[in-house]
Amino acid sequence: MNRIIISKKLLRVAGKTNAEFRLIGEGDKVLVGLSGGKDSLALIHILKHIQRHAPFNFEFEACTIKYGMPNENYTELEAHCKKHEIKHTVYDTNIFEISHDTIRENSSFCSYFSRMRRGALYTYAEQNGFNKVALGHHFDDTVESFFMNMFYNGTMRAMAPIYKTSRGFHLIRPLIQARERQLRAFADENQLQPIGDEACPAMLKDVKMPHARANMKIWLEELERENGDIFKRIKASFKHIHDDTLLDPVRWKRDDIVSSPKEKV
Repeated sequence: MNRIIISKKLLRVAGKTNAEFRLIGEGDKVLVGLSGGKDSLALIHILKHIQRHAPFNFEFEACTIKYGMPNENYTELEAHCKKHEIKHTVYDTNIFEISHDTIRENSSFCSYFSRMRRGALYTYAEQNGFNKVALGHHFDDTVESFFMNMFYNGTMRAMAPIYKTSRGFHLIRPLIQARERQLRAFADENQLQPIGDEACPAMLKDVKMPHARANMKIWLEELERENGDIFKRIKASFKHIHDDTLLDPVRWKRDDIVSSPKEKV
């Protein structure tokens, strides 16, 4: 079995995130959504490393959602998991078939297929007794989502590292403080060939591409070129929230309305 190389920095980020938010602990049974992209590939190998070295015991299994598309093939992904002794299941669905009747032509596909894929993953988790579902979202994802929500939805919302779903188990994001470039470097260093957009069902449909998110990514890249510490500042702001200074009346501290000595003009 070829040894997978994971940088110490990436392991530190994942380990710190796990400790800080208590994502995985003794006796947990974790289902990992494995698309075959660089993020989810990094996640299964980081969890494998944690499983070997952590002072607590937990189980995890990778699950790939099969959409039911023509020529959909995950044999290489299955072989990769077998080679590295990672339990893996390909879960058959008819998502692609039912999408013909439930998604409008020329509409945005991302939220639709993401929601359907997540629902299938949750169903598999319920059927097989998992108490946590892990996804490979990274810090770039949550920053993009934060500004997308602000600019397009009028809300201040990012991606939580852990939350309890309506179905009773927890969704966790062990890579939520890792940068996308760290995960790309992981794939490159290990000469992995991640599955990309060619596996997306929308590639076979006449639908609108997600230009807004692509433009958001470009905007953030430009900001980072101008200020190399911008993502560090954003991360710090996510942990230092003065919500009583915003325009939500529910969050006002009534005793502080008369005077606010900390406010800077």
